[in-house]
Amino acid sequence: MRETAILLISCPDRKGILAEITGFIAKHGGNILHADQHIDFQKEIFFMRIEWDLSNFEIPKEKLPESFQPIAEKFQMDYQIKFSSDIQNVAIFVSKYDHCLYELLYRFKAGELRGNLKFVISNHPDLKPVVEMYGVPFYHFPKSKKNKLEVEEKEIELLKKEKIDLIILARYMQILSDRFVNEFRNKIINIHHSFLPAFVGAKPYHRAYERGVKIIGATSHYVTEELDQGPIIEQDVVRVSHRDSIEDMIRKGRDLEKLVLARAVRWHLENKILVYDNKTVIFD
Repeated sequence: MRETAILLISCPDRKGILAEITGFIAKHGGNILHADQHIDFQKEIFFMRIEWDLSNFEIPKEKLPESFQPIAEKFQMDYQIKFSSDIQNVAIFVSKYDHCLYELLYRFKAGELRGNLKFVISNHPDLKPVVEMYGVPFYHFPKSKKNKLEVEEKEIELLKKEKIDLIILARYMQILSDRFVNEFRNKIINIHHSFLPAFVGAKPYHRAYERGVKIIGATSHYVTEELDQGPIIEQDVVRVSHRDSIEDMIRKGRDLEKLVLARAVRWHLENKILVYDNKTVIFD
């Protein structure tokens, strides 16, 4: 596969940004493969993702940030430069629910998710055979109210040692501390049903069934200090009716959860997400 560079930017909207960026790439021999832009007209912010072939690009990879800096300063840009050859290291956190875990393990194994799955961490031992069946290391970190922060420090140490770039909470039924979240800002993706905030707590599907809901949904988002309030990456819904039992609703909900989470993870690994003001821009 050809190696590409990916530029993600956000800055105050003004004339000439697109011309400056594309001119910079063309001037140095780059061939643009993909370009997508968006303007938040209310806040007058310009967003862009542009990807180009490095085959004949004159600027070495290591000098690209330095070479682009004058343009970034001119337009007051926040920007990131990524390379397709850089494969992110991934860790999955899971408890006892296995549907999202199975989906992720399969997709990583099949190459549908382009990341280096380093290991799985769980607060229960139940899913160890499933993980090891896929040849992935499994770590059991039991947690209680008394040892939670102490165990988190051990998890953080392991994550840093293995240089983890993305943490996926595949129905990990634990609330992460502020310290943990701050260590991996915009690098933790969570999944949950979309009954919140109407049906909180245990057995949300039972409560939704009792109210006769007509739509079931799933939400994937980045984790922040405020529980389930982080920037939303992906959502999806499916209709239900009076003919659906509680078990039908749970099954449909889990189908959504694993697909929505997989899409969010893929977009993150493909560097297609920009976060701003507790929102996301997802590029095509």
